[in-house]
Amino acid sequence: MNALVLTDIGKQHHGTPPVVALRSVTMTVGYGEFVAVIGPSGSGKSTLLAIAGTLERPTTGVVEVAGEPAGRISDRGLSAIRAGRIGFVFQQFFLIPAMSALENVACGLLYRGVPAGERRRAAGAALERVGLADRAQHRPGQLSGGECQRVAIARALIGEPAIILADEPTGNLDSAAGAGIVELLAGLNSAGATIVLVTHNSELAAAASRIVSLRDGAVIADSGAKTPHSNAKTPPGGTKTARSGAKTPSCDADGQEGGHV
Repeated sequence: MNALVLTDIGKQHHGTPPVVALRSVTMTVGYGEFVAVIGPSGSGKSTLLAIAGTLERPTTGVVEVAGEPAGRISDRGLSAIRAGRIGFVFQQFFLIPAMSALENVACGLLYRGVPAGERRRAAGAALERVGLADRAQHRPGQLSGGECQRVAIARALIGEPAIILADEPTGNLDSAAGAGIVELLAGLNSAGATIVLVTHNSELAAAASRIVSLRDGAVIADSGAKTPHSNAKTPPGGTKTARSGAKTPSCDADGQEGGHV
């Protein structure tokens, strides 16, 4: 079983004329891989990531995440896949300003039915993994951009997802903070995390073990899968999936999710 399988993926947006974003893209990502998707603006990188993360449905083709088909299932079913199998890292962080770093990270388990105490303990461990244990009680406004992105990465990690999808994770950071995120992601991959990201950052792309190049919605080059790390992690057999009707495990990108974490 692979972490992600995209087979003959096409995506066409409605318009006059219609806009073709992806053309017959096929890609398999094994557990433990670190894949960078690169290409010029408009090449289809973000669309590919959105489809891989089940945030958008493809016009044609098949998506499988950790062996689960994401095709003819309901939006609730897709939400369950996102909550149980995928960790997201966005350029804009999407942290909730009124919450501490610990509470923001704990949101990553909010839709799995995990008790509040366990969520907080897991969040503390995730923050320690990204080097922010001493900033757990700080709110986003008290953190630097690089620290905010580390909090977002900790939130993506907390549920030990099958795959982490990152969209331009250094895009809003200065060079020093960006270099720190590059080092962090490489270290997490060495520890077994499976990562796919889209980026314009050449240093971040160079840190990946595999580079997939897109142009005009098609794969024009793929450096090929390297041997995954021996400690590559597959999802725990007993991992809970999201409850019916759950949303993505990021407490909503607009930061409106309520409730205690």
